[in-house]
Amino acid sequence: MQTIQDVMTRDVRTISPQDNVQHAAQMMDELNVGAIPVCDGDKLVGMITDRDITVRSTAAGQAPQSTRVADVMSTDVRTCTSNQSVDEVLGQMGDVQIRRVPVLDEQSHRMIGIVSLGDMATKHSAGIDHALDEISSPSAPDRPQTQH
Repeated sequence: MQTIQDVMTRDVRTISPQDNVQHAAQMMDELNVGAIPVCDGDKLVGMITDRDITVRSTAAGQAPQSTRVADVMSTDVRTCTSNQSVDEVLGQMGDVQIRRVPVLDEQSHRMIGIVSLGDMATKHSAGIDHALDEISSPSAPDRPQTQH
């Protein structure tokens, strides 16, 4: 049985909740990622995604230089531990339609890495197809469409 520690990415860059949204977007561009864990010290407090920036900040007309990461980040973050099985975490990712999960140390609860569908696809193929189907299923609009 393969565990998360076998497939996770370890040296993960994080951002502070006090940083601004522009810095978060610049980090995403530099790292070629769509999400960055938000840590207050070594405690995980949220995740900021490119979608968070677009929907909660840009669409709301907020200035990226003065909008704090804390104001737009997602705080309900699913996590896993390094000793969980890949199949178990894949199932959880499919259930809640997410593509990446921060990995926490079981004792200290500090973040020690991140695992993504990409990590699992390249290092563990079993279960990926089902999880990807679950995660990528089309969502319904959250508001009625207007006729033009």
